[in-house]
Amino acid sequence: MFGARPHLVDGVEGTYFAVWAPNALSVSVVGDFNAWHRTRHPMKRHGGAGIWEAFIPGVHHGDTYKYHVAGRTRGYRVDKADPYGVWSEVAPKTASIVWDLAYEWNDAGWMAARKTQRVLERPMSTYEVHLGSWMRVPEEKGRMMTYREIAPRLADYVEKMGFTHVELMPVMEHPFYGSWGYQVTGYFAATSRYGTPQDLMFLVDTLHQRGIGVIFDWVPSHFPTDAHGLSYFDGTHLYEHEDPRKGYHPDWGSNVFNYGRYEVQNFLRSNAQFWLETYHADGLRVDAVASMLHLDFSRKEGEWIPNKYGGNENLDAVDFLRRLNEGVYRDHPDAVTVAEDSTAWPLVSRPVYLGGLGFGMKWDMGWMHDTLAYFKLDGIHRRYHHQKVTFRMMYAFSENYVLAISHDEVVHLKSSLLHKMAGDPWQQRANLRLLLGWMYGQPGKKLLFMGCEFGQRAEWNHDVSLDWHLLQFAEHAGLQRWVIALNTLYRDEPAMHERDTQSDGFAWVDCSDAEQSVVSFLRYGVDRDRPVLAVYNFTPVPRRNYRIGVPASESWEEVLNSDAPEYGGSGWNANGTVATVREERHGHPCSISLTVPPLGMLFLRPTAPRHDAPTMESALDATPPETAR
Repeated sequence: MFGARPHLVDGVEGTYFAVWAPNALSVSVVGDFNAWHRTRHPMKRHGGAGIWEAFIPGVHHGDTYKYHVAGRTRGYRVDKADPYGVWSEVAPKTASIVWDLAYEWNDAGWMAARKTQRVLERPMSTYEVHLGSWMRVPEEKGRMMTYREIAPRLADYVEKMGFTHVELMPVMEHPFYGSWGYQVTGYFAATSRYGTPQDLMFLVDTLHQRGIGVIFDWVPSHFPTDAHGLSYFDGTHLYEHEDPRKGYHPDWGSNVFNYGRYEVQNFLRSNAQFWLETYHADGLRVDAVASMLHLDFSRKEGEWIPNKYGGNENLDAVDFLRRLNEGVYRDHPDAVTVAEDSTAWPLVSRPVYLGGLGFGMKWDMGWMHDTLAYFKLDGIHRRYHHQKVTFRMMYAFSENYVLAISHDEVVHLKSSLLHKMAGDPWQQRANLRLLLGWMYGQPGKKLLFMGCEFGQRAEWNHDVSLDWHLLQFAEHAGLQRWVIALNTLYRDEPAMHERDTQSDGFAWVDCSDAEQSVVSFLRYGVDRDRPVLAVYNFTPVPRRNYRIGVPASESWEEVLNSDAPEYGGSGWNANGTVATVREERHGHPCSISLTVPPLGMLFLRPTAPRHDAPTMESALDATPPETAR
């Protein structure tokens, strides 16, 4: 019952207000309806829980309001936005707005189908989007689009690209646009920059009707110090710790939630449920989990307080995250929670009853850092850093991982993804295709930030649109077609996603050829007779007659080749269908000979299982010599 709710009392229309402010001396409702008069509509304290409430006749849908809070500290008087307000004025204005959230959904088919699916066994390829800069209106001086304007365009594009999900960077109300939504003041309010709450619902509804899931980025780790927000709400440190060693985050200049206070936990847990229920979100990506779990996160010695055992673990945050995930999966077992955790905290994506934190998935930040560092290296030096692309398999199944290349990697002078790649412009594009093929081949779900799919040249800038004009150039259109091809293969081939989080879904063929910087492995689905073979050449030197061990089959057909001309490649010796010979190699009874293109990769699949492959000698007699290109 918190917030502002249009109500009918004894036949009188009005709005019921309720807010938690246990240490306030008095609280009143102010707004346009009373000329912002601080004493005209006082609230009454309800019992001993510190809840203040009031019913005000004549206040209707669309009226603006705040709570005027008088603290017990002398002179503390402040107008606060409603912590449970569901909409607010467009920034820089900060008042909350009385709003009815009624909406007629048309995604019943999607929601019903979601209940029948197991997320970990399904393809999950996510397109991360910042709504204010994905696409703007050039005819109107780059005006930001509304939720309703974006909806059909985003649905068309994501469907064309083959992504299964969209992840929206925070759409909760935030005063500073440049925070990208990660400094939240209105946890229950869809930001008014792009329209009304119903407009955001329309966006989600549209995506669902097109078969596209929606993940909301969610920030329970910290909140800004803006006077109208949660900070020092009732004249005391209500939502945050009083001691700055626990309650203030030095990196972001923001407050840290006091997870040891049950009311604060309840505020955040109910907020998570709110976005899943009211907005039909298919999951939540939980931001900055590492900062929540560690009391010494980004703090020097003497700047943090150990827990009761003397350790650096935030026990209250651990309890909160476990309760959060238990509640989400109890009430929405078909949704998913994803942790952004950059540390080696154990069992993040394991059930609470097994001692885990209860998340459904976790971002693999180690893979991201190692991979980007590797691809910055010139091909001639990669042989000395081979472990950067092979080490991940030492831990790949310790969690349910998402391989994420997010907005954080293409901003703050880190350069665009394309320009992180080593080499001249042609090599950069080849390396980017190779990197994306590496991500899609690896076990784990996928996430790619907008613009990376067509080789955005400039670093991401939240104030302008993506450089869509680049698609008029063949090299950028080719990169885009490559991502479409990867999404199609990932979605359509069971071996590429069914066992994403299971060790029996992956097997090295050869991970030890550091000298040539070539790596090969097999991906398996439930049907073990239908694997996919992935082969990667991380140097600009083509590998001719490269022999690889494979399970017995009649032959293997090339499904994808990152060097194909349609993707912007050089078309270096496509393999087509390759005959299998009975020569043991890499622990397999048979082998095939391939041409692996420079800075290129191949996906192949068996044409049919077979256990009587020809010998090497008979195969050589029957195979015509390779035609020089």
